[in-house]
Amino acid sequence: MHELSIALSIVETAEEEVRNAGGRQVEEIVLEIGDLAGVEQDALDFAWKEAVKETVLEQAKCVIENKAGKARCLNCQYEFALTYIYDICPSCSDFRKELMQGKEIKIKSITII
Repeated sequence: MHELSIALSIVETAEEEVRNAGGRQVEEIVLEIGDLAGVEQDALDFAWKEAVKETVLEQAKCVIENKAGKARCLNCQYEFALTYIYDICPSCSDFRKELMQGKEIKIKSITII
């Protein structure tokens, strides 16, 4: 379950940010997770509950914003929504594409108190 390692990494980053800001804890954390990142939401929720125990995130509100997949065809340069990583270009049916968004896993914001 790589969701646990993701959650633990977020906790580590949040603790460092709280230390650097001279704060006590995190009030809210906003995460941006791409639909193509391979993160199972239920598994992340389960792992999150365990990972944040006795940390600066234990009482924090966690907001997850999903980021839809988007690609650009390398043949015709058409930009299109990408539901699955292996989708073909709807304009020219080419399979070669540049992924523009959808695989990110990042902390968008942290509110520290």
